[in-house]
Amino acid sequence: MEQRMRSQNGTEGKLPASAPLANPFVPFQLENPPKYEARKGIVRGTLFPGLDLPFMGMVNQNELPVTPKTELQVMHFAIQELALYLDTHRDDREALQLYRQYQDLYHKGMMEYTRKCGPLNHSTPGQSDSYDWLDDPWPWEYCGNKEG
Repeated sequence: MEQRMRSQNGTEGKLPASAPLANPFVPFQLENPPKYEARKGIVRGTLFPGLDLPFMGMVNQNELPVTPKTELQVMHFAIQELALYLDTHRDDREALQLYRQYQDLYHKGMMEYTRKCGPLNHSTPGQSDSYDWLDDPWPWEYCGNKEG
């Protein structure tokens, strides 16, 4: 009786006996595919136009504000996208070169951000001899949302 009540009120669910199986489609990328500029890619959700399959035709045309924090986010996004691509296309030298360039830019950007604004997260080395993670301003209060 209790189990039937849970099932009826939606706290427990199960598939019907004749539930169809899903048929996933995962497009396979060819070698050296076209790439969005990283700032556009982060908004579209992919660095690769061939994988840009908007849900129900809805396309995100927004842009991120240009701040030190969003610049780091854009570079980190590009690094992650290229790493996923390189997992299946390890011999694509052009993608590897772009991946290394973004890694270098990200590292330099993190160093500059840390110098100006303090640590972005716990894994960012601090600049002082004390534990300054709790000191104000927090990254999202200062440099996170302002040009600088």
